[in-house]
Amino acid sequence: MRTLCSSTLIGEFFVIGFAGLVAMKLDDVSMAAVWTVCGVGMALSVLLCGVITRPGGVQLGWALQIALVLSGFVVPMMFILGLVFGGLWWASVHYGRKVDEAKARWAAQQEAGEATA
Repeated sequence: MRTLCSSTLIGEFFVIGFAGLVAMKLDDVSMAAVWTVCGVGMALSVLLCGVITRPGGVQLGWALQIALVLSGFVVPMMFILGLVFGGLWWASVHYGRKVDEAKARWAAQQEAGEATA
């Protein structure tokens, strides 16, 4: 799960940065506010890569996905990108857990095979 989720989070890092570049051109939002929010989002996406397997890591990832969708109120294209990355996040968590379960079963089978040999 860690690899799939981390890949999604790194993709979000770049999307948040590019959204900051777009939001920077808006007249009604200050540049300091844009880069503060984007900087926190980018830092959170990278930091989550390291804590994704710890308790609460996936929930923090979901919070980031919600924030990404809500950023569409500032940059409308982020509604679409937020939903896309929300879907990728769901798939990363869902299929990542399945892969982890399959790896655990395989390791248990290998261990059982070595114990009988």
